[in-house]
Amino acid sequence: MKLFDVYPLFDIEPVKGTGNYIFDKDGNRYLDLYGGHAVISIGHGHPHYVEKISNQVNMLGFYSNSVQNPLQQELADKLGALSGCDKYELFLCNSGAEANENALKLASFKTGKTKVISFKKAFHGRTSAAVNVTDKSSIQAPINKLFKKEFHKFNQLKSVKKSLEKGDVCAVIVEGIQGIGGIHVANKAFLEGLSKLCKKHKAILILDEIQSGFGRSGHFFSFQHTKIKPDIISMAKGMGNGFPVGGILINPKVFKAAYGLLGTTFGGNHLACAATTAVLDVLKADNLIENAKEVGDYFLAEAKKIEGVKEVRGMGLMIGIDMGFPIKELRKEMLFQRRIFTGSSSDPNVMRLLPPLGLTKREVDVFIKAFSKVLANHDKGATIIDHID
Repeated sequence: MKLFDVYPLFDIEPVKGTGNYIFDKDGNRYLDLYGGHAVISIGHGHPHYVEKISNQVNMLGFYSNSVQNPLQQELADKLGALSGCDKYELFLCNSGAEANENALKLASFKTGKTKVISFKKAFHGRTSAAVNVTDKSSIQAPINKLFKKEFHKFNQLKSVKKSLEKGDVCAVIVEGIQGIGGIHVANKAFLEGLSKLCKKHKAILILDEIQSGFGRSGHFFSFQHTKIKPDIISMAKGMGNGFPVGGILINPKVFKAAYGLLGTTFGGNHLACAATTAVLDVLKADNLIENAKEVGDYFLAEAKKIEGVKEVRGMGLMIGIDMGFPIKELRKEMLFQRRIFTGSSSDPNVMRLLPPLGLTKREVDVFIKAFSKVLANHDKGATIIDHID
């Protein structure tokens, strides 16, 4: 049977990971500054993570959500304590797209409306409703376009205000930091303005923290550089450190739970809970959120010193380097010449860096030195295959 073609693939086969490094089948070591699309939060092969999942699968790997699973409450308690969102309620699912699907569904249940405001360069997933509010028409099938949506300029409120005044908006969905869009940080005034406008016009504010959550920004959630309290927070990626986990945090002041509104077969299963509680344990014990801020600040400052860089954007260990010209060949040279994984974005000029949160300043220096050398010898006309997710 042939596999369905999804991405063009690099000719590299990783077989092992430890800390901030992965190893291919030939034994070559690579510094991982991409974390498999921001998924690897606590590093590869962390012993506590491996132990938690191994012990759980030895006892019980899965049973349905029709029975008691105390691991879900343990996860909720640890998540609430570490994130500061203990007043929210947790629904567990399997991916970021699924998290946003359920967030949009709840918003429509609450308001009785269907129109959604999103933002230019937004990426919220590839499934039905989530892809309809993703600013990439090429991945939207006709069946995905069954409700009205608008894409407004990111970090600007004027047009959003005008649209909300019409009274027909179900929800506003926004990334705390646009990831695939090229690492654009939602500023404080913008998020606080959105929150006020949504409250005034009875629209649901959904904060998509799928890439920027679980400590990556130097806060548990990136919106926490403000004082807003979103109606729904969606999360995934680094939540399970590679195990498929997603979820939404639901503000109970806005939504009243009722049986049957949401449901899932695999969400919150025993292994998913073991993986996520292990991540939360390590984030706390190893001070990884604080490290993301400290090392991220250092990374941003050092990257801005590189000659030839147009702009450096980001927060914590979610960083975009805008070169002002396509970075495909740069990424290829970094991967095959310097053995450093980096990422791309929907902006062909932006290199996206999403390393594990335990990254060290020494490893930042390794990247800065390697990138400076590669850039000095770079031919802007070359091309490379691309991966975006």
